Amino acid sequence: MITLTPKAAIALKDLLQKKNAPATAGLRLAIERGGCAGLAYTMKVSEPQEGDSVVEAEGTRVLIPEDSKDFLAGSTLDFSDSLSDAGFKITNPNAARSCGCGTSFEPAEEGKKPEYDPALDGTACK
Repeated sequence: MITLTPKAAIALKDLLQKKNAPATAGLRLAIERGGCAGLAYTMKVSEPQEGDSVVEAEGTRVLIPEDSKDFLAGSTLDFSDSLSDAGFKITNPNAARSCGCGTSFEPAEEGKKPEYDPALDGTACK
């Protein structure tokens, strides 16, 4: 399904402790329509729900809803703690291109090469 880097697992464990999350909770990573590239990543601390895939790594959990599984298959969840770009980062092989801010993406279409779209350079990100 997805892979967590060791840095992401440590950051997630920290986040769950800070939120006083129950032992069964994890990071819900989902895809929703929206963002400047068509689909947007959403993340929140949550309990597992029926139909979720649960990815466990180093004592943490990532919860993937059924309708997001195909969009996230093969992705890697990492964590950056740089001053200008801190937070969880997703490397997604199913994205044809991502918005400049990295929070939304256009899904790859089989047999189609994406063209450059200046609207996706990050200036339209909110």
